[in-house]
Formats: sequence, C-alpha cells, structure tokens
Amino acid sequence: MTENRKFNARALGLAAVTGALVAVPFALSTATASAAPTHDWDGVAQCESGGNWGIATGNGYYGGLQFSPSTWAANGGQGSAHTASKEEQIRVAENVLATQGIGAWPVCGQYLRPGTSEPEPEAVVEPEPAPAAPAQPAPDTTKAYVEQAKAAGGKLAEQYGLQDQYRQLLEQTNPLIETIAGS
Repeated sequence: MTENRKFNARALGLAAVTGALVAVPFALSTATASAAPTHDWDGVAQCESGGNWGIATGNGYYGGLQFSPSTWAANGGQGSAHTASKEEQIRVAENVLATQGIGAWPVCGQYLRPGTSEPEPEAVVEPEPAPAAPAQPAPDTTKAYVEQAKAAGGKLAEQYGLQDQYRQLLEQTNPLIETIAGS
C-alpha cells in the first residue's frame, strides 16, 4: 500500500511539473497579447448608472456598471470601481461576463451589444514637451520568466523526487521553450 501511495505522489508531482512547463509557453504568449473589449458596454452603463462611470451612491455597488466590491476584486479590479477609468471597468466587466454570463446584470444586461464602447472623452491636450532622449530598449523579461518557471519546476521536481524526469522533460522541450522565449 505504501508503494502505491508513493507512486501516486510521484505521478502527481510529475503531472504538476509537466503542467507548469506546458503552461509557461501559453502564459508567455498571452501575456503579450492585448485583449480588446468585444462588447459595447455604454447601454449597460446608461441603464445601471445613468452613464456615470464614477458613481458611488452608497447602495453597495460602484462605477458605471455597478460592481460590488467583491465582484470587482475577484475579476481583476484594483482599488474601487468608481475611481477606475471607463476602460478599466470594461476590462473587469469582460471578465465578469466570461465567468458569470449576462446574468450578472439581470435587468440591464439586455443593453449589451457586440462591438466596442465609445472611448472616454480625452482631457484637454497640453502642448508637447521638447523631445526626450531616445528610449533605451526594455530588458528582455521573457527570458527571466522562463528561467523563473524552470527554477520553480525544478523545486517541484525535487519535492516529489522527480529530478531525472524533470531534467529529461527540459531536454526534450527546451527548443520549444527557447523559441517561444525568443532566445
């Protein structure tokens, strides 16, 4: 029985290590993609808050799309919804829509339309300052992420006694990982 449990723990550990390595390329590829909103939220905001994206009436819901603080935080919102930009509220709303569906706005969800919302009105444009020195290229953080993921995988492999399997997995997948990392 002990041998069977040891095998199960090793198999679980190998699955965790393999999953982590498989997830790295996907995380790297999606981290650089910009997800544009796919819905026009202006009608929902008009229904929920009269189109006031900065509303805080004291009813326990905030912002143009009337988020509860727990829903706001659980779906990636920082701070309070009523102090966030329209774009940030829409980003969080897209997450809520993906996890809860249109029922998160039981009455006003009927006003959700495909497309994109109108951008927030721009502030008064200040005169442009004198040109700055050329920007230095940003350090390659992708390589650092890959190395960090490999180190984390190594720790997991060590924890489950799977160092040899992990090393073998790295040898087999390293060309793919390096291609994705741009090394």
